[in-house]
Amino acid sequence: MHSVAEPAVDLAIVGAGPSGLYAAYYAGFRGLTTAVLDTLPHVGGQVAAMYPEKLLYDVAAHPAIKGRDLVDNLVRQAAPFEPRYLLGQTATTLTRTGPRWTLRTDRGTRVDAGAVLITAGLGRFVPRQLPAAVHLEGRGVTYHVPRLDEHRDRDVVIAGGGDSAVDWALALAPLARSVTLVHRRGTFRAHEHSVRQLRAAPVRVLTDAQITRCLGETWLAGVEIRAGDDLLTLPAHTLITALGFSANLGPIADWGIELEYRQIKVDATMRTSLPLVYAAGDGCTYPGRVPLISVGFGEAATAVNHAAVALRPGERLAPGHSSDAVPAPEPRLRAASVT
Repeated sequence: MHSVAEPAVDLAIVGAGPSGLYAAYYAGFRGLTTAVLDTLPHVGGQVAAMYPEKLLYDVAAHPAIKGRDLVDNLVRQAAPFEPRYLLGQTATTLTRTGPRWTLRTDRGTRVDAGAVLITAGLGRFVPRQLPAAVHLEGRGVTYHVPRLDEHRDRDVVIAGGGDSAVDWALALAPLARSVTLVHRRGTFRAHEHSVRQLRAAPVRVLTDAQITRCLGETWLAGVEIRAGDDLLTLPAHTLITALGFSANLGPIADWGIELEYRQIKVDATMRTSLPLVYAAGDGCTYPGRVPLISVGFGEAATAVNHAAVALRPGERLAPGHSSDAVPAPEPRLRAASVT
């Protein structure tokens, strides 16, 4: 595979979820150049992939904010410092080259960095597939809903019984022509309050049922559902398979970093067992850690501040007040494109 070298950066950030995006901002605030890598073809990580339209209530200064809006704001916040987004590719190897690190991806990209910050969460999220729907993935069959309005006046079928499935059903009910939720069990894994809302919503709920066949050759046209002794055929423009995701660290697990129960062990500075390699967000672990987005933000800031001092000895650990800094002029936002 042809290797493409990116411009050298101070900090390579592996993972473009909320913690990684905030790290890109904070690194720019500390005067560090960054490259942000992610396996997904878009920024936002799990938030963008699984619940972009869901309201989040535990993000500081936001009584409630949609996942998509949170991601958009984080990108806008980092934009003045022009992080380089390398999306749709997986960081496969990490090697030490003198005092610096070299990251390589499965697309042949090579990144030279002074320090590395891993904000990859629990790793690569791979959706659990519905066997009857695999042949129409991307052609009416999807695993998440980036934009609700795309499904206005359409027949939507949702497979699953967890929070994501119920949330999608509730969010799409006012827009779609019809919404049918199919769950193979009689009870739901979703939050009890959400299930009560589902029962009261204009959503057809089929429990103890399974989708056995998807109709359509070039695009989804309908689904066949086995419910007890009955075989139902429903029209469907969209099938959302919300059966959950499996996650693993992937190649990161082979980088020689000390792990604990598939998570990266860090110290109080967020440093891993490797020099100048840090971790933040749900993929790291230390005694007493609480898995919250807001905690990931703080960990990202802690990691960046310590990386800044390690890269530039003599600098202060505490960066001073952001209100005292002259903000960089905000350029027109660049789309985070696949490179």
